[in-house]
Amino acid sequence: MASSIGSLLSGALLAAAGIASAHPPTPPEFGPNVLVFDPTMPVAEIKAKVDTIASQQLSNEFGPQRYALLFKPGTYGSAAAPLNFQVGYYTAVAGLGRSPTDVVINGSVNVYNRCRNGSCIALDNFWRSLSNLTINVTDPVGAGCYAGNFWAVSQAAPMRRVNITGGNLTLMDYCTGPSFASGGFIADSQAGLVINGSQQQFLVRDSSIGTWTNGVWNQVFSGVVGAPGPCFPAQSSCGGPYTTLATSPLSREAPYLYLDERGAYRVFVPAVRRNASGTSWGGGPTQGRSIPLHDFFVARPGDDAHEIDRALARGKHLLFTPGIYAVDRTIRVRRADTVVLGLGLPSLVPQDGVIAMTVADVPNVGLAGLVFDAGPVNSPLLLQVGTRHAHKSDRDEPTTLHDVFFRIGGPAAGSATVSLEVNSDNVILDDIWAWRADHGNGVGWTVNPADTGVIVNGDDVTAYGLFVEHYQKYNAIWNGNDGRVVFFQNEMPYDPPSQAAWMAAPGVYGWAALKLTDRVRRFQGYGMGSYSFFNQGLDIYASNAFEVPATLAPGSLNNLLTIFLDPGTGRGGILNVINGTGGPSTIANPDVPVTVLSYP
Repeated sequence: MASSIGSLLSGALLAAAGIASAHPPTPPEFGPNVLVFDPTMPVAEIKAKVDTIASQQLSNEFGPQRYALLFKPGTYGSAAAPLNFQVGYYTAVAGLGRSPTDVVINGSVNVYNRCRNGSCIALDNFWRSLSNLTINVTDPVGAGCYAGNFWAVSQAAPMRRVNITGGNLTLMDYCTGPSFASGGFIADSQAGLVINGSQQQFLVRDSSIGTWTNGVWNQVFSGVVGAPGPCFPAQSSCGGPYTTLATSPLSREAPYLYLDERGAYRVFVPAVRRNASGTSWGGGPTQGRSIPLHDFFVARPGDDAHEIDRALARGKHLLFTPGIYAVDRTIRVRRADTVVLGLGLPSLVPQDGVIAMTVADVPNVGLAGLVFDAGPVNSPLLLQVGTRHAHKSDRDEPTTLHDVFFRIGGPAAGSATVSLEVNSDNVILDDIWAWRADHGNGVGWTVNPADTGVIVNGDDVTAYGLFVEHYQKYNAIWNGNDGRVVFFQNEMPYDPPSQAAWMAAPGVYGWAALKLTDRVRRFQGYGMGSYSFFNQGLDIYASNAFEVPATLAPGSLNNLLTIFLDPGTGRGGILNVINGTGGPSTIANPDVPVTVLSYP
């Protein structure tokens, strides 16, 4: 009894003196779908667990399972026994170090082609992520063609804060043809040789690379040390097509979970960078602020939206653990500096037509790693950032959205008029995919209706990696001034039932992929593509891929392209790249980019 009292007194004295207790903190309850690995665990044990998850997830494109695989600081695997595994749908793999070099995997973390009905491609390898660790590429015995680290993905599969050493990073799977991949995102990462291969379009931001092998349609580099020089369209003299910006004018890295020196969980929020080039961590620790996890409300599937909303009102940050969340009342982010972080790509599904989430006109809010799925009753919006016409913000502390994805249909029939509306000024959009589903469940012109993917009303909004696809009217509408888009990817809707059903105005065929309204006086765009694949067996046309005011300054938009896809079943096409300029992409020139270098 005396020794127990003595221990308590010693603990109290240590606490009063500000000295941390020797006992490690109690780990949080993240639930069964967050697996935390320790470097003392045998490689065979880790591999058995991650392989079991991968075997479930590789075919889980529209399924309910969600996982986060977290690695504590230390080294995993060795030359003799490397740790090599695959990443399936809705699986987030992340290190728990303060720096990417704190977690080292001797092995590889891979995404390969998905093979179905004798066809092997990566075009549907969506909704997964890799972040905050070092991969010292170490091939297993008998790797054969699969030597290196393969990350053969398309949209919604970001790689962040990853350090690739000892081998190649490959963005396609050339071991099982035809190897097509379409639309990836890398930020704050470092690699030597990057094999782009058949990767049709890609954005790399604030990173460092040794060699980038080639381009296909639209490769964009912003603030990337070692990036290839500008070369657009593709030319024999310089390769390409490459759009290269020496620096990123305004950027910020995504918040991430990590363990501090005591083993306590915290969330780090990186600081804003201006005119950035290279990684945020290569020259020393990333600058920013750290938040203890006890300041977060840790949400689990089944939690009441009212309870989540009350926690935010009390000043809590919010962490969603993996799962699907039915949102029957709007989750409102009211306070400045709030962080909303998703683990394992959690899905928020509004019920009864509510708006799933709103963010007030307050500075320095950060949202990351979230999927918004339209519900069965039409919602006017899925996510609203700021209130209309308010124009409140702080240019030094912008609100940021990282890896935030929207779906209309796919898992099930759903509807939302607009997916994302940005009203606040000085917002950074960093890897956004708004997708009206072209395949999956609940897909059809009247089954998963949606007008517009993204509307930007705020001024000084910057977007890196804006993917907006298949919406039935303007895919994206930009009303704010001094906006900036670095890399835009669009596919027009596949399924208009007739030309008459898809007319923006008399004499105007279809709807442009991106519409800058007459309110816009200043705008900058770099590396922007729109593709057509009208698959209803009818000649469907769009007059323009891009529509902008004639009063914009010369050179406001740079390196634009359109492409006609799949001459086997596609019909119609896009008649002009921008404002009647550029000429058509139709069956007469399939799979060949039609380009405009600068407009006006």
